[in-house]
Amino acid sequence: MEYILKTENITKTYSGKNVVDAVNMTIRKGDIYGFIGENGAGKTTLMRMVVGLAKASKGSIELFESNNLDKGRQRTGCVIENPALYPNMTAKQNLEAFRLLMGIEDPKVVDETLKLVGLSDTGKKKVKNFSLGMKQRLSIAIAVLNKPEFLILDEPINGLDPTGIIEVRDLILKLNKENNMTVMVSSHILGELSKVATKYGIIRKGSLVEEFMAEELEEKCKQHIEVEVDDVDKAKAILENNLNIKEFEVNDNTIAIFTDLQRIGEINVTLCKNDVVVSKVSFAGKDLETYFIETMGGAR
Repeated sequence: MEYILKTENITKTYSGKNVVDAVNMTIRKGDIYGFIGENGAGKTTLMRMVVGLAKASKGSIELFESNNLDKGRQRTGCVIENPALYPNMTAKQNLEAFRLLMGIEDPKVVDETLKLVGLSDTGKKKVKNFSLGMKQRLSIAIAVLNKPEFLILDEPINGLDPTGIIEVRDLILKLNKENNMTVMVSSHILGELSKVATKYGIIRKGSLVEEFMAEELEEKCKQHIEVEVDDVDKAKAILENNLNIKEFEVNDNTIAIFTDLQRIGEINVTLCKNDVVVSKVSFAGKDLETYFIETMGGAR
């Protein structure tokens, strides 16, 4: 599959310290890539290197399967850190100013972009009077004014209220699905990130700890029943023959059951009635935040 971004051992060194350390990352066309990491992990620095706001100390970057970064960056939009907006101008005036700065000839793109981000009805309202969510959507509007194929968003929902979070989340999905933009988005609000991301990358102290698809995360975090027994073989036979339960995995003396979660009591009783000693039975599974915390804590 075509990739949009590929880094090879990309490294950024400040004062002798690698703040981004030999990162190998791949973002495919069509992905919404959720980039996860604690403050200071290197997320923003890596994004800045991709768009040309910082120079890599080592390694290489490819955009759109090419090392011609100038050309690739022309097809890339970004909102990194706090973008400059003109507070005493309207949303439309802001976009018109950026259209001229970017050399975009067609003036119709301004109204089209305002509609795209849901700011068509702001009229003469000045940006200084916008909510934080409206300002964030205006920042994204500036980033997509030239209709990029790749959009990089650094913490776009940070500090937003629930309504603002939903608006930005829906906009990201719209840009990805309806406008065919590949999106790289970092966020600390992992529950929200899990509602949009198709792929994840976890970075810790400058190193990319893990990359995985959303489907893989679902498998890693899948809700299930854990039963700890004294006789695994006998318990397996009872699950299959007495309870008609087929989807389970065995790890030592623990059985993880992925279906029939509502039957946890029946499973426990049936095993005990058939002389299987159950030392523990409980629900298990993780969400993205739990998985992230465990991964970060266990990384070396």
